[in-house]
Amino acid sequence: MTLRSAVRPLPMAALLAVAACAPSGPGDASVRPAAAEESAGSSGGQAASPEPPPAHAAFDYQIGGAYPLPEGVEAVVRDRLDEPAGGAYNVCYVNGFQVQPAELDRWREDHPELLLRDADGEPVVDADWDEALIDVSTADKREAAAEVVGGWIEGCAEDGFDAVELDNLDSWTRSQGLLGRADAVAFAELLAARAHAEGLAAGQKNAAELIKDADGGPVAGFDFAVTEECGRWNECGVYAGAYPDRVLDVEYRDQDMPAACSFGGLGVSAVLRDLDVATPDSAEYVYATCDGSAGPAIR
Repeated sequence: MTLRSAVRPLPMAALLAVAACAPSGPGDASVRPAAAEESAGSSGGQAASPEPPPAHAAFDYQIGGAYPLPEGVEAVVRDRLDEPAGGAYNVCYVNGFQVQPAELDRWREDHPELLLRDADGEPVVDADWDEALIDVSTADKREAAAEVVGGWIEGCAEDGFDAVELDNLDSWTRSQGLLGRADAVAFAELLAARAHAEGLAAGQKNAAELIKDADGGPVAGFDFAVTEECGRWNECGVYAGAYPDRVLDVEYRDQDMPAACSFGGLGVSAVLRDLDVATPDSAEYVYATCDGSAGPAIR
């Protein structure tokens, strides 16, 4: 899970207008998205493009544990180890660029060469979430890592999910300078292509700066965006410009919901969740939407 609140300073507290959110300035050719790869499909014939989440869909973010959908929810993000929900558009959460703490020993044993290492040979770790970074610094390593993560994506498709959310696209910013944004985009292209081959839409997670570098367009073949706190960081317009009617935003502070909800007309579907994305049986559970529907009171 990527959450920038603990590591990013507060911006100026003014909600930017839609026009002001539009990206500008010269792009970096090294990170411009490649042309979308044609989906292979499983039938052998011409594959239909994977469907992104429905526009303006009320949604819930359940990566901390699955539970019955709140009333009116049409789209949901769940961890790849959970089952998809019936009667909804299901997005499968995949930590595509970092290693979950519980899986580190397995990576050390099975894929030690794919762990990004510092000058002392130790894995480079995202300290906020205690997650080792995957080494995507070369084409060969990206191909090998894509085989591992691609297996998870295939599992999402087999389980009946409609799309994948590929978390930690911005892990290069926590790589001690060992990775660049071009490395991240190149790896993302491989994962998005794999998702499409499995019949799944692919979701960009955070990293609004990549959209700006791509002259405001979609990045790496992604079909929609899953964002954290685009209202808080004044980024909702950037994502809406690249993925019109295809943005799922999670806010963690009630005071940021008005900013996120103001972009509802541009297809940003916002939900308020607690930091631990807990289940309803937890005292920490928070859920609220732009129309005012909620579980416990907004905190």
